[in-house]
Amino acid sequence: MTHTALKMYDYHVWANGVIIDRLKELPEDIYHKDVSSGFSSVSKVLSHIYLTDLTWFDIISGRSRNIEEALMSSNQLKERVETTDLDEMNGLFLESAESYKSILNSQEDIDKVIEVDYSPYAGLVETSVSELVLHVVTHGSYHRGNIATMLRQMGHTSVMQDYGLYLIQSKME
Repeated sequence: MTHTALKMYDYHVWANGVIIDRLKELPEDIYHKDVSSGFSSVSKVLSHIYLTDLTWFDIISGRSRNIEEALMSSNQLKERVETTDLDEMNGLFLESAESYKSILNSQEDIDKVIEVDYSPYAGLVETSVSELVLHVVTHGSYHRGNIATMLRQMGHTSVMQDYGLYLIQSKME
């Protein structure tokens, strides 16, 4: 049986693909268009999701146990990622998803307690890889909702990306 956190990560990958596919259907300028919202463009929201995924997978993979160090590492890519086009962004998401699935599937015990240094925010925090994966998933869901709102502000519809739809579609495949 697949661990729930791994199944949720598969949903995260699927939902990112669904929103990217919707963006590909819209006029090309929508992706970088300035919007008066929490983020200044859809491209900056997708970049934020991607860079946050990188940050947490640095920690999940063991490359870092310090949030500040992991953030610095992913922030080095920020300007390049924010200015990329939608096709390249899609490629970055697909490439990282394969790497992360490999990392997650190689975990001996995804529920094992690990310590993450959240300094300067909260110091050492005990958590598990499965909890961090769920954080990645819920963070992505929240910000895909931002994209849906931004699209409506620009006069376009979004697309359904609920977990229930993912379950239905994954059972039909």
